[in-house]
Amino acid sequence: MSISNDVKITGDLIAAHGLKPDEYQRILDLIGREPTFTELGIFSAMWNEHCSYKSSKKWLRTLPTTGPQVIQGPGENAGVVDIGDGDCVVFKMESHNHPSYIEPYQGAATGVGGILRDVFTMGARPIAAMNALRFGAPDHPKTRHLVAGVVAGVGGYGNSFGVPTVGGEVNFDARYNGNILVNAFAAGLAKSNAIFLSQAKGVGLPVVYLGAKTGRDGVGGATMASAEFDDNIDEKRPTVQVGDPFTEKCLLEACLELMASGAVIAIQDMGAAGLTCSAVEMGAKGDLGIELDLDQVPVREERMSAYEMMLSESQERMLMVLRPEKEEEAEAIFRKWGLDFAIVGKTTDDLRFRILHQGDEVANLPIKELGDQAPEYDRPWVESKKRAPLADTDIPQADIADALLKMLGGPDLSSRRWVWEQYDTLIQGNSMQIPGGDAGVVRVEGHATKALAFSSDVTPRYCEADPYEGGKQAVAECWRNLTATGAEPLAATDNLNFGNPERPEIMGQLVGAVKGIGEACRALGFPIVSGNVSLYNETNGQGILPTPTIGGVGLIRDWSKMARLGFAGEGELILLFGAPDWWGTHLGQSIYMRDIHGRNDGPPPPVDLAHEKTVGDFVRGLIQEGIATAVHDVSDGGLAVALAEMAMASGIGAAVNQLEDGDPIPQFFGEDQGRYVVTVKEFPDLEDFALFMARIKEAGIFAPWIGTTGGSELKLGNARAISVSELKTAHESWFPGFMGN
Repeated sequence: MSISNDVKITGDLIAAHGLKPDEYQRILDLIGREPTFTELGIFSAMWNEHCSYKSSKKWLRTLPTTGPQVIQGPGENAGVVDIGDGDCVVFKMESHNHPSYIEPYQGAATGVGGILRDVFTMGARPIAAMNALRFGAPDHPKTRHLVAGVVAGVGGYGNSFGVPTVGGEVNFDARYNGNILVNAFAAGLAKSNAIFLSQAKGVGLPVVYLGAKTGRDGVGGATMASAEFDDNIDEKRPTVQVGDPFTEKCLLEACLELMASGAVIAIQDMGAAGLTCSAVEMGAKGDLGIELDLDQVPVREERMSAYEMMLSESQERMLMVLRPEKEEEAEAIFRKWGLDFAIVGKTTDDLRFRILHQGDEVANLPIKELGDQAPEYDRPWVESKKRAPLADTDIPQADIADALLKMLGGPDLSSRRWVWEQYDTLIQGNSMQIPGGDAGVVRVEGHATKALAFSSDVTPRYCEADPYEGGKQAVAECWRNLTATGAEPLAATDNLNFGNPERPEIMGQLVGAVKGIGEACRALGFPIVSGNVSLYNETNGQGILPTPTIGGVGLIRDWSKMARLGFAGEGELILLFGAPDWWGTHLGQSIYMRDIHGRNDGPPPPVDLAHEKTVGDFVRGLIQEGIATAVHDVSDGGLAVALAEMAMASGIGAAVNQLEDGDPIPQFFGEDQGRYVVTVKEFPDLEDFALFMARIKEAGIFAPWIGTTGGSELKLGNARAISVSELKTAHESWFPGFMGN
């Protein structure tokens, strides 16, 4: 059979496929001839940034990925972590940034669909979802449209599929005007001895296409996601996929039923680069070749070319290698669920990737080299310049009560209720905390006491001011949010969102952040088991804020002792755990300086990882002992915002002291790290209280008693008291007002 080559390969065509001249030369050297048009598309799909990680691989290898709890680390569809009793949690976070900016509803919806498939491809039933969303300035003409579309897409897919959205983030900054971020997280439960991998095994076995039909939507999507935007962005709309959550729900049930039958040898989701990436990965991992006959692929459009079929990113599709004797049983399962089932190829022993279409062999490539020989770059990078610290004399003043109300009523710290009320947060009946707290919590079904906690965190303004400290802080805050519920942090997934890595200053941000993430994960015993890198988040040369999002999972062994955000009762003692001796000091890169005074100078707060571990472990112990009645970590906005959030969550006020010999502004608005607000019931006598405080001191922790809960007002030091209802009004008003509701 001859290799069909009906499209002339030109320099412009090569460039349009995102391949540099030296990369194309690498292809010529590898295969010894000019590629066919279909082969060019395959190389473009496999060698783009989105699929090959060619700019980040070197640095990703430095991250800690193992631990006694880790069953499967990076390299599969999702990470897998042991939670005891023969159960495991399967989870991952992935970006759908470029598609969501072009077509917000479908971009966000298919981002949710893709991450859910990553989880159930491993044999897990999804139990929780989160999303970390970052939009441009509220006054930018596109922002409201993008918020409405993305939130509707996330809810439309997740709600229809039937998975609770238990947490996430929403932030605004002008640096995201041209490139929004949509990072989707999903987690599922599986049996530890029933995890399914993508490695094909055995020669001459059927390669089976499952799920929905292939169309032209999403052709070239992965390549589009590996390039900057320009003024012709609307021309990329056809590269965005279209999702169908009801088909995906059927696909979930069919896959889990098929897995239980023992028919599955290997399974791979058709995500980025569709049929190309899934087939190549399955074969290459198993040291096998793959032969595909595209005439057998179910299609929903007429006269699709081999190129279109290989690069389509139509959703809700899987590729499997099946045991031949189970073929009829497998097909019956998929027909029952109303899904396509087609044998489209076979495994071979020649390490070739062959594609047949209408009697022609349109591709014949070395399968291992498609992945293993992808370019890998050690890109030049420059370390980000350190910011000069703020002088002690450079602390601008403001009325504390007025500043707090303004911050709570602004775009970044206002309530996200408008967003999460569009999501089903309670479906499946296992949600134990709805969005708005430190972490989402979901009960482990079938177990009397266990629950899992989930959080997503990063502070991009910290990462720009100091990528290394910002990377550390993203991990530490995620770890802290899990700890604040009483969960033992198990492992993390990362979603590294940056601009153009070919610019040394942007590459320097990536390198610094990865170094910080790695150090924090090692110090906290919090390995990275899965993740995603999204680069080229730039439009006309303007990059996003560096945004290395960290998603974390923690285990609560007894959910009856889980801690919550809101004050638990009147007359309880408020302690500030992990405080420096002077409570709070650090205003560099703080929300107070930015939102009240329009300043973004100074370094971010440093992260002392040994201190984080000591304080967090102690606070978690208090929760598990039933001593802590409410817990909240101190982060954006400092102590004042943390106290206000606890008051609003409960309707109970508090009176809090200030140090008379210090400036109250850094005390209440400083963003020093490693701190928790913890409430405990009043001790029956002073001796018991003294023993408790001595125990804290013996652990090497400073935790001053700073106030008491009660009443209907929040009183911060000498500032005027603010009623809890006034706090709530400020907090709840911004988002509905912005969206015009």
